[in-house]
Amino acid sequence: MRRVMIIGQPGSGKSTIARKVGEITLLPVVHIDLIHWKSGWIERTRPEKGALCAEVHAREKWIFEGGHSATWPERLQRCDTLIWLDYPLGKRFGRVLSRTFKYLGKSRPDMPEGCHERFSWEFYRWIWNTRHSGRELMERYYNQATKDKATYWLQNDTHVKLFLDNLKRSHQNEIAK
Repeated sequence: MRRVMIIGQPGSGKSTIARKVGEITLLPVVHIDLIHWKSGWIERTRPEKGALCAEVHAREKWIFEGGHSATWPERLQRCDTLIWLDYPLGKRFGRVLSRTFKYLGKSRPDMPEGCHERFSWEFYRWIWNTRHSGRELMERYYNQATKDKATYWLQNDTHVKLFLDNLKRSHQNEIAK
C-alpha cells in the first residue's frame, strides 16, 4: 500500500478514514478540500485544482481522499488501493449536520484556515440532488479498478472498523518481520 484513493459522498467519513489509514501506514494524507478551497471559501479554478491534483498523483506515496472527479482517471491509474465509502444518505446527512455543529465558526482539520464551518442550504441541497448521480459515478470508478488494485467497498461503520483493524494487524506484522 503506497497510493490510496478514497472516494465517497459528503459525510461518508473520507477525511476520518484517511487520517486513520495515515496513522497506521505513515503515508502522507491529502484532503481534496485543501485543494478545492482557498481561505475564505474561495474556490480555486478548475485548472488550478487539476494541476494541484496532478502534483499529488505524481508523488511516490499518498492517501488522497475526496472528489474533483475530473482527475479521478489519473488518480485511479496511479493508486494501488481504492477505498469506496458507500454509506446511506441518512447516515451521511446526519454526519454532515453533526460536524457543522461541532466546528461551527471554526475551520475543520481537513479545510483551509479561514473556511469556517457554517450552515449552507446550498451544500445540503447539493448532497440531496447528487445522492444518486454521485453514487453512480463512484460505483462506475470502483468497477473500473483493474485487478492489480486492492479494492475495498465499505458500507457501514462495522466494515470500516474491520478494515482498519485488519490494516493495523497486517502493518504490525510487516514491521515485526
